[in-house]
Amino acid sequence: MAQQVEQLRADGVHKEVLREGTGPLPDFRDGTKATFHYRTLRCDDEETPLDDSRARGKPMELIAGKKFKLPVWEAVLRTMRPGERARFRCDTKHVVLYPLVSKSLRNIAAGKDPLEGQRHCCSIAQMHEHYSLGYPDLDELQKNPQPLIFDIEVLKVEPPGSYQQDPWAMTDEEKLQAVPLIHKEGNELYRQGKVPEAAAKYYDAIACLKNLQMKEQPGSPDWIELDQKITPLLLNYCQCKLQSEEYYEVLDHCSSILNKQRQGLLQAGQGPRGRVERGGGAG
Repeated sequence: MAQQVEQLRADGVHKEVLREGTGPLPDFRDGTKATFHYRTLRCDDEETPLDDSRARGKPMELIAGKKFKLPVWEAVLRTMRPGERARFRCDTKHVVLYPLVSKSLRNIAAGKDPLEGQRHCCSIAQMHEHYSLGYPDLDELQKNPQPLIFDIEVLKVEPPGSYQQDPWAMTDEEKLQAVPLIHKEGNELYRQGKVPEAAAKYYDAIACLKNLQMKEQPGSPDWIELDQKITPLLLNYCQCKLQSEEYYEVLDHCSSILNKQRQGLLQAGQGPRGRVERGGGAG
């Protein structure tokens, strides 16, 4: 481990151990899952906080070898034991993409699509100074990149094959294969009266498909096929939210579905009520 820490320091990452961990250093091979809490701090005099997973009530999960957008997190985790807590001061070059990562994590915590707002463009275009992430502190950090401090506490490390993989960590092929299974799990939970749990499953399946859809050209056959798979899941999700009396979210999603259906009918040469239009008239 000492050699790994020295390599980090030479590359601009300085580690300070706050609490020793237990057991041997895990074999962090590809597929290993680390569950940890983190705090992100600015390197100013006040060490202004940006993010805190504890405040959100859910730890972060990272799977080695999945090409996470912030490679420095995987690098520092390789130097930590379960139960260990440490601070890592990272030079700017390691955290340029942190605003994008933070936006996605904040969206997940808020129950939103983690890819919300991202379009078919490269990271450089997304990092353009006029591109807003929707969070003032992240916009400021994006315009003025700077070193950051990560306060990390490792909760557990699980070897490959010993855990159920979260949808966000799957490959595209794994997502497609997982959606029907997640849908089935949601249906079973709904039948058991576990409505919030069922809604979470439907949301996971929708997120998988939306993630894939973001990689397709809007309106293309593949995009439309994915959209058709999303609709029944979204209706199931709305049914759960209706029972939970979350009416505004139901209205928002159902209005979106109806608008898409209406647009599809109009493009097919049909009126809003499904009647074939003749001679350009309304009748």
